[in-house]
Amino acid sequence: MRRVSKITAACAITAALALTATACGESSDEGTTSDKGQMKIGMAFDVGGRGDNSFNDSAARGLDKAKAEFKAETKELTAKNGETPADREQRLESLAEGGYNPVIAIGFAYKDAVDKIAPKYPKVNFGLVDSVSDAKNVASIVFTEEQGSYLAGVAAALKSKDGQVGFIGGVDLPLIKKFAAGYQQGVLDTNPKAKVQIQYLSTGSDLSGFGSPDKGKAAAKGMLDKGADVIFAAAGGSGAGAIEAVAGQKGAWAIGVDSDQALDPALSKYKDSILTSVVKNVDAGVYDLIKSVKDGKPLTGVQTYSLAKGGVSLTPTGDHLTDIQAKLDEAKKKIVDGTITVKTTL
Repeated sequence: MRRVSKITAACAITAALALTATACGESSDEGTTSDKGQMKIGMAFDVGGRGDNSFNDSAARGLDKAKAEFKAETKELTAKNGETPADREQRLESLAEGGYNPVIAIGFAYKDAVDKIAPKYPKVNFGLVDSVSDAKNVASIVFTEEQGSYLAGVAAALKSKDGQVGFIGGVDLPLIKKFAAGYQQGVLDTNPKAKVQIQYLSTGSDLSGFGSPDKGKAAAKGMLDKGADVIFAAAGGSGAGAIEAVAGQKGAWAIGVDSDQALDPALSKYKDSILTSVVKNVDAGVYDLIKSVKDGKPLTGVQTYSLAKGGVSLTPTGDHLTDIQAKLDEAKKKIVDGTITVKTTL
């Protein structure tokens, strides 16, 4: 698991600038005073931050690419479990006040904060991943998660020995239900007699389901005990626990999410049990926004990364899909040409 040092901000009043810089969150890569004209990029991660082996790490790859290419200064702040909406607002405001442009919010939980803070800084370009803001200076970076998940469902149905498969969602929210809906549709379109177990690790405003590997492991074990032999977890850092549980059962397959989890060093010992991962190329969306700002033509409005545009895909690591690749290609073609319309709700 990739780790960087994280310093919990003190949130003590020392000076107005110091207060906005800390923003009551976890911070990494504090940065230094930039040279004149040096690009400064601010990123507000969701719970888990760098090292979650999933969603946040995908965003971090886009940031790292831009940082190296543009020789930019960066600052990263990370959300914590149980924080208030005001904490997210303050985090974004501290980056905007600090001269960072763009300021990119990773995760739907930042929507209200972006809606409130972006209009206050019309000269700053904001990015919002996984939700949509109407503010004029915001690029809303969204993905057709359901399409990638449909392909995962096809793969699960074809690889399952008896049609018993599972889905673990981090939090019972519309975004995660898109994953569940696409996956279930792909399974049942491929094998109408299959059964899909669906479980969420937390609900409502409780986002702990994205950062609790122990909950992911317990949920996966429960599904395995009930006969599932392929389990797809769209649960952020909790997915690592699900993968660990699946790897402990001979003949079972795990499906990762957001990043190619078979390539993650922290999960490498389980790679032979990871069938594939539904990759949501957050890094591409993050990089595209940063480059647009660097080029003086900042993206705004809804930026959709679909299956047709390479925004979502299945990873081929381990060659576990080779025997079913033709059927996956056929399903992908039907989605792209509109023959198959993938559901976004269960």
